[in-house]
Amino acid sequence: MTESENTQDEASEPAETSDDRITSNKVVAFHFRLCEVNEQGEHSEWLEQSNNREPLYYLHGFHNVIVGVEKALDGKQKGDKIQITLEPDEAYGQRNPEHLQRIPLKHLQLPDGIKKAAVGGLARARSERGWHNAIILKAGKFTADVDFNHPFAGRTLHYEIEVDTVRDATVEEIAQGHVHGAGGHQH
Repeated sequence: MTESENTQDEASEPAETSDDRITSNKVVAFHFRLCEVNEQGEHSEWLEQSNNREPLYYLHGFHNVIVGVEKALDGKQKGDKIQITLEPDEAYGQRNPEHLQRIPLKHLQLPDGIKKAAVGGLARARSERGWHNAIILKAGKFTADVDFNHPFAGRTLHYEIEVDTVRDATVEEIAQGHVHGAGGHQH
C-alpha cells in the first residue's frame, strides 16, 4: 500500500468513538416533517418532509442544520422521536428588509429552461460572498425586485423528527466540516 493510499484509508476511518448518542463529531441522519405554526398556535399543512425518501444527513456540532434542530437532537440516539416548535431566531431567522433588492436582470441566473423572469420564480445572483438564491417579486423590462430571505424566515416552525442513524464521523469529514458518502457531499 502506498503512503497516499494509507492516508486515504486513515481519512475514511472513523474518528475516536464514544457511544451512539448524538454529540459533536457524529454523523446524524434523520427523517422529518415540517409545518408552520400561526399566531393562534394552529399548525399548517406539512410544508416539507423526508419520509419515503432519503433521510437528511448532517455533521453534528458544525452548524450544518438550523440551530434549533441541532440543539434539540443533542444527546438523542437512533430511534428517538421528538417534536419541537422553533421561533424564527432558532430556525431561519427574522425576515430582513435589506434582503429585498432591485437587481438588473442581466445579473440574475434563471433555472435551466426558463427564459424570462416571472413573479414567484426562483433566480440566483452572485455577490462577493458567492451565489445567493432569491424569489422574484416583480419582473420589469430591465430589473427585477427579488427577495433573498429564506422562504421560512420570520416563521415559527414545528418539526416532527425521528433519528435514523448515528455514527462517528471520519477524520476527513471532521476536517472538512461536512458529511461524505451516502446522503452527504461527494468529492
